[in-house]
Amino acid sequence: MTDLKVSAETGEISADVREWRQLLARHADLTCALDRELQAGHQLGMSEYEVLERLAELPEQSAKVQTIAKSVHLSQSALSRVIGRLETAGLVERHMCPEDRRAINVRLTDEGLVRQTEAQPTQRRVLANRLHSPLTKTCDAPST
Repeated sequence: MTDLKVSAETGEISADVREWRQLLARHADLTCALDRELQAGHQLGMSEYEVLERLAELPEQSAKVQTIAKSVHLSQSALSRVIGRLETAGLVERHMCPEDRRAINVRLTDEGLVRQTEAQPTQRRVLANRLHSPLTKTCDAPST
């Protein structure tokens, strides 16, 4: 990356700042498109889908909340809200960790696995259509 400085006289922005802003815009576009498509087709938000997928990838389909939080890049309080929504929908179950009674494990239910499996092609399609294409800077455009 180029280490250009912002010029107060010209208002020129460094290459690093431009790249950072493009990364943020790409993330916002993908997040919006994933939320829209997953909600419309599967009644899941992007974060809910990510939790279901991470659990589905595990042999026991169960993990500590702290482990999930690290893999989906959510704070524990944000993840707690996501898990609460998934639990209300019957897609996951919470239970005490047998090795550490202070910890909570989250387990994917059969219904959760079905929903994740059904939603996976939608998530993959949105990623394929948006990740490597020119940035649309809006999630109004369909990802078909």
